[in-house]
Amino acid sequence: MYKSGFVTVIGRPNVGKSTLLNKIIGEKISIISDKPQTTRNKIQLVYTKPEYQVVFLDTPGIQMPKNKLGEYMLKISKTTLEEVDIITFIVDESIKIGKLDNYIIEELKGIKTPIILIINKIDRISKKEVNQLIDMYKKINMFQHIIPISAINGENIETYLDAIEELLPEGPQYFPENMITDQPERFIISEIIREKALENLQEEVPHGIFVDIEQINTREEKDLIDVHAVIYCEKKSHKGIIIGKHGKMLKKIGKSARLDIEKLLGSQINLQLWIKVEKNWREKENKVKYFGYK
Repeated sequence: MYKSGFVTVIGRPNVGKSTLLNKIIGEKISIISDKPQTTRNKIQLVYTKPEYQVVFLDTPGIQMPKNKLGEYMLKISKTTLEEVDIITFIVDESIKIGKLDNYIIEELKGIKTPIILIINKIDRISKKEVNQLIDMYKKINMFQHIIPISAINGENIETYLDAIEELLPEGPQYFPENMITDQPERFIISEIIREKALENLQEEVPHGIFVDIEQINTREEKDLIDVHAVIYCEKKSHKGIIIGKHGKMLKKIGKSARLDIEKLLGSQINLQLWIKVEKNWREKENKVKYFGYK
């Protein structure tokens, strides 16, 4: 009997959702950052074994929205709860259940979908503290499995996959076995560039960034791919920060993005970046939709 199904991965920002899924898939598809709002879209990642296929939905971290983009992200996270076969709720090693985690628990209470609770980042705490966390979450009495893991070093990820296989319904193979995401290359490339901006820029600037891939051309004779991308930001002052003194910041973002894109595509990349200002685009519903968040 072949099994298959859709598994949404939810949790507040920075608990390690994308780190876990990239580890499972074995490729860097979802971007990772220590800043909130890293994942903005619902990204499907496909994991195929001879006995089953899992389609993971990596969703934006659940948090209270501050603008139109935030409203979109919260809606995406919440609507996936009704569409899937299994819910994975990820928390970290925090000893107390925080405000946002409690908010998510309340959202989950009326849902009949099986829920697996993942306690991530156990590499930071003792075995005794891990057992205390398991006991604390057991008292909530709503999880089919409670699994402590370390996404960064892979500890107990196989245990998590075994729990998914147990709960999956009988079903078809939805995607070819060599397919790992439903996202086009253009999207993944734009996310890599945005990740490098998140890594290198401070304060509010990264959250107002959107990356648009204008052009991808392959030059067969040189084994070279030209990628032309525009980084949109919200303020003129932000444009200067992204470019940096003598263009150093933009070069730094471009160099680190180019290296990851070359790994993704297996070819040399000529990456050209431009900066444009789209004033306060996250506050404008039409601009949020125009940039693809709909």
